[in-house]
Amino acid sequence: MSELVIDLMYVITVFTAIFAIVDPMGNIPIFYTITQRFNREERIKIAKRAVIAAIITLLVFALIGQYIFTLFSITIPAFRIAGGLLLFRVAFNMLYGVTPGTKSTEKEKEETLEKEMLGVVPLGIPLLAGPGAISTVMLYNAKGNFSNTIVIFLSILATLLITYVLLRNVDRIFNRLGQVGSLAISRIMGIILVAIAVQFLINGVHQLVFEWAAELGV
Repeated sequence: MSELVIDLMYVITVFTAIFAIVDPMGNIPIFYTITQRFNREERIKIAKRAVIAAIITLLVFALIGQYIFTLFSITIPAFRIAGGLLLFRVAFNMLYGVTPGTKSTEKEKEETLEKEMLGVVPLGIPLLAGPGAISTVMLYNAKGNFSNTIVIFLSILATLLITYVLLRNVDRIFNRLGQVGSLAISRIMGIILVAIAVQFLINGVHQLVFEWAAELGV
């Protein structure tokens, strides 16, 4: 009985951590702002690609993330900094009224590849499967225990399934706001996304400096 309680608590802990770091609710307005020029059907497709990209990314890093980082000599701080730079570019476009991921000409806007890539970057990575989520799943699966791995996998799938349901219904939430309200949301979320990007950079630099200091024995 005690083992069952411990396992249940572990499941709750892992799911809560992954759900909190992916933050489906917080990503709803960001998703809406980035995809505001697309119709409902296109948004659903983009949401599906974003969620699939996030699931694959988190599952892969949960399994072999440590080996990938070691193979390419990548550190978590470097990954945080890269994610911060990518998000900053997206946020800058949002602040100045340029919808990220759209083409500059009408012909290019019609290309399917653009919509596919928008779902993967920046929505799937790093908004959903960002440095925080990746490091979280890697940390929980550090021991490589089979039962722990299953719990992590199910938690990832459950979190991203909830995320998909929310994102595919984003129109119902924002249609009530109108064009002015949507524009205001776009600018506000641009500012918030800038703050998130800067925080990614700060966390990455801070962790990098801390690791260097530890190596030097400071």
